[in-house]
Amino acid sequence: MNILHLKNYPILKQLQLEEALLRLSKENFCLINEGSPPAIVMGISGKPEDLVHFENLEKDPIPLIKRYSGGGTVVVDEQTIFVSFLCQKDLHDFAPYPEPIMRWSEEIYKPVLNHPQFSLRENDYVIGKRKFGGNAQYLSRDRWLHHTTFLWDYKKERMDLLLHPKKTPAYRAARSHEDFITKLSDYLPNKNIFVNGIKKVLQSRYQALEITIDHLLPLLEEPHRKSTQIIPEHHLC
Repeated sequence: MNILHLKNYPILKQLQLEEALLRLSKENFCLINEGSPPAIVMGISGKPEDLVHFENLEKDPIPLIKRYSGGGTVVVDEQTIFVSFLCQKDLHDFAPYPEPIMRWSEEIYKPVLNHPQFSLRENDYVIGKRKFGGNAQYLSRDRWLHHTTFLWDYKKERMDLLLHPKKTPAYRAARSHEDFITKLSDYLPNKNIFVNGIKKVLQSRYQALEITIDHLLPLLEEPHRKSTQIIPEHHLC
């Protein structure tokens, strides 16, 4: 497995790179990115009018991005940690479907967090009843992708850019963002412990090699389906 560790890499560029690796490569990757300029990221089927508080967004404008995968809507910024796994289906012996993939990922993170109340709950990573990580997936014929946004920290005013979604996990129980989410910085002393912990788990389970982004960038210029996009302001109505 190739490990690519980035810092402050814009989420739009990260998603574009992931999509190229998903569609053009046959190698296995773990992509870790510490932080991004602020943005709102929606799943491919998301509707801005149902998810975004336009009045608040006008006061604090940040890009609105529609990614190539499913899942929910998140606000990301410099305090978000992104972890994405892109794998050939034959790398593992479990069925390449959402539930087994999420259970596999839960086992990756358990020794890293080492917290008795950490678990995968519905489609989220939680500590107790509070969410700190949201997941999305993409399955193709030969490959699958599982990516997560982890809240290391967050600003309440940025969370206020999102509306209360119409469809929520049952365990949310109509709680506000502030009552529903938590941050990893309350449980770990620094980001390095989390990031290096992920690397150590992968190195113990796979032939894991850290790589740089340079030789991957040419893939972005090769022909492939590109679904990730910024939603122009004039479409927000």
